[in-house]
Amino acid sequence: MKGYRLIGVIGSGEDDSLLNSLAEEVGGLIAQRGRVVVNGGLGGVMQASARGCKRNGGLTIGILPGYNADDANPYIDIAIPTGMGEMRNMLIVRTASVLIAIGGGYGTLSEIALALKIGKPVVGLNTWEMIPDIIVAKDPVDAVDRAMAFL
Repeated sequence: MKGYRLIGVIGSGEDDSLLNSLAEEVGGLIAQRGRVVVNGGLGGVMQASARGCKRNGGLTIGILPGYNADDANPYIDIAIPTGMGEMRNMLIVRTASVLIAIGGGYGTLSEIALALKIGKPVVGLNTWEMIPDIIVAKDPVDAVDRAMAFL
């Protein structure tokens, strides 16, 4: 594991076919480039990005809000239960070298803000684009290319 750079994929835990499709492609591209996906370990964008990563032979880490590792989606290799609820967002941000935000609500917004506050780059794909420091990507390939540029 030494030498791996983790790419955080953040976004809504709700199922959305468009966002999940984008997230699955992003996860697959991250795996193809030999990187690790880290996310919140639950559903929606988190599950889709982990699924894409796993389908392409990659490794996934889920930093969970609750106490039970069994709550992780089936595509998470390493489940880290924190018992911290939404406060685990900072752990995701600190763990990743760069983050890709796909869609998302206020939880995703909090992760974006925390990342930018500590100087971590955030690439946005169909997300909170009005935030000046988000690097806007046009598609999954562009998002992963832009994220890889920071590694």
